[in-house]
Amino acid sequence: MRADDGALVRSIAAGSAQALADLYDRYAALVFGLARRVTGCVEDAEEVVQDVFAQVWRQAPRYEVGRASVAGWLVMLARTRAIDRGRNRLARPDQIAAVDPDRAPALAAADPTPEAMSVAADEARRVREALVGLPETHRKLIELAYYDGLTHVEIAERTGVPLGTVKTRLRTAMATLRQALTPASGAHEVGRTAPLDV
Repeated sequence: MRADDGALVRSIAAGSAQALADLYDRYAALVFGLARRVTGCVEDAEEVVQDVFAQVWRQAPRYEVGRASVAGWLVMLARTRAIDRGRNRLARPDQIAAVDPDRAPALAAADPTPEAMSVAADEARRVREALVGLPETHRKLIELAYYDGLTHVEIAERTGVPLGTVKTRLRTAMATLRQALTPASGAHEVGRTAPLDV
């Protein structure tokens, strides 16, 4: 029987490397896709995937169901890590961030399983459908924040929309998306996604 995401995170918090590997198999493709879009670089995206799951290993005991779904948590981690990696590359192109292999168990480098690819594709489809339901002004801001990796300030500068308006529209858009992505059956964990305070 397939463990739900929350059960996997609880097992990771208890020290289960197998649970981490299972979560990795389930979401690595989703994390990689977002990281690649934000960084524009396969190598950086691969590093982001490893960084995200190392962070999950370290922070699983602090994960709060009421703050975000597991998928939402992973997307936020991936976005933050990808933006940081892009900024580091721009600031110090001659430096590569060191990887600490002792911080997390080794993760399989195999291609995602068909099940993981199916879950990621289903999640991506649901997000696309929810995005279509947003007003164009809100949808564009979400795309700039999550797909292009821009901060609130950068979005305001690029669009000419006042910073306060950007923040308000993003909060409203996130609340709308959260509601649209909440399964009616309650079979999945659903929580409050943290606002984009970057």
